[in-house]
Amino acid sequence: MPPVLPPRRASDVDASEPQRKTEMFPVVEPDGEVVAMASREYCHSGAKVLHPVVHLHIIDRYGRLYLQKRSLKKDIQPGKWDTAVGGHVDYGEQLLEALFREASEELGLKEFNPVYLGSYVFESEIEKELVNVFAAVGSFSLSPDKDEVDEGKYWEIGAIEENTGRSVLTPNFEQEFVRVKDRLLALL
Repeated sequence: MPPVLPPRRASDVDASEPQRKTEMFPVVEPDGEVVAMASREYCHSGAKVLHPVVHLHIIDRYGRLYLQKRSLKKDIQPGKWDTAVGGHVDYGEQLLEALFREASEELGLKEFNPVYLGSYVFESEIEKELVNVFAAVGSFSLSPDKDEVDEGKYWEIGAIEENTGRSVLTPNFEQEFVRVKDRLLALL
């Protein structure tokens, strides 16, 4: 079993916070090899251990990209527009399992054919992620979960480009969009 990295220190825990089940994430090498596991809190503490996430871009036949507006309850980038589906891979979970779980939880999307677009490392001030990017093309009936997503809508590519750099979109989405835009449009 891989080593377990340290959780938050007892002094970091607010006794008035309700206790919840600790989510455990795999800690990985850049090639995806699992080398340890760590709590969500530790992964987001500034320790910058590399942990995997999945992203799903949903594009319709008109070339519009579905984006979600992150819930204001989110601990990272609340209220900003982001990739249609994005979430952490749980320890012991395969990438496609995580992708389908997240798509179901966030949008009620269960039937789609994911196309793998690639992986890259994204680093913010508090975390470091191995982002595994997928796409799905089609007209889907989507039902955003209001605990996960405030709203969702299809955006024209030009509207995404116009809003880049204006604090409307998450920085991660903006960087990823540049990476995958041509590959997404090539799927049409």
